[in-house]
Amino acid sequence: MTTMRDVAARARVSAKTVSRVFNDDVHVLPETRARVEAALSELNYVPNSVATTFRKGRAPVVGVVVPDLLDPFFAAVAESVNRVAIENGMSTVVTSVDNAQREREVVDRLLGQSLSGLVIAPVATDNSYLDRWCDRLPVVFVDRGPTGVRADSFLEDDEGGTRLAVEYLIDHGHTRIAFIGDVPDLPTSRNRLLGYRGVLDERGLPQPEAYVVFGALDRESSSDIIAGLAALDEPPTAIVSSNARSSMALVPALRDQRFAVVGFGDFPMADMITPAMTVIDQNPELLGEHAAHRVFDRLAHPKRRFRRRTVLPVRLVERGSCPLPLPD
Repeated sequence: MTTMRDVAARARVSAKTVSRVFNDDVHVLPETRARVEAALSELNYVPNSVATTFRKGRAPVVGVVVPDLLDPFFAAVAESVNRVAIENGMSTVVTSVDNAQREREVVDRLLGQSLSGLVIAPVATDNSYLDRWCDRLPVVFVDRGPTGVRADSFLEDDEGGTRLAVEYLIDHGHTRIAFIGDVPDLPTSRNRLLGYRGVLDERGLPQPEAYVVFGALDRESSSDIIAGLAALDEPPTAIVSSNARSSMALVPALRDQRFAVVGFGDFPMADMITPAMTVIDQNPELLGEHAAHRVFDRLAHPKRRFRRRTVLPVRLVERGSCPLPLPD
């Protein structure tokens, strides 16, 4: 049976280059592609994933688990992992779990298929069930760090990013700033709220309990939240939205309100709505890329030591959603 190494030897390239050509990677030079395609044809190469599974004890597949595939952030993470997997001669199987109680069941079932690695953005607050898997395959957390298990993670600067957002609003004259999120017990929510409170504490600005609101999950709940803030005796003049999901849900409710807004996480059409939304950009593609590369680095170098926790910087993208506050 012809192997990828046989094709690589015939074409005088690496096995990785053969995989890239076979998977139609556009970054391969035309002359190299032609040589590899000729070798593939001459040797009648067909990839045998079943043979790979038996030989290595695992399938040439990386699992990806995210909370919501309709969320542009997590869709971008999954797509980035898939691209890196293809470049390394593997494929991905992607699933979503938005229920913390079902996470273990779904992930255990997925890992029972003898995958080569796992990239996960968990919804459960206890990930200790993954401990028995971490000795068998690379497990990499993305966006949300592990709890109850020692594993690699690639995160964004949640606290620092929210500090950027609040400081930007203060510099634009806002002193009454609200914080809106979806789920309060996620590490990302807690860290972003910490950044929000930290800046207000340092600047000596008010933090009424009513200014911190969770539950912005859809249009209806977001509309109720905005109406409640607007009805306060001293309503806020500005809002920090803790993630892209909440920001998208808030857009219709904000249409007739004069709140300044900074959203944590960019999303499609955020620059096209009126006014265009100022955001803290997380770069989910880079998060997914780093996480996927760590899976393959650990597969290639199982005894090498790697940094367990990596925090990627975020940046503020200034648009038009932060007008000066109206005079009282």
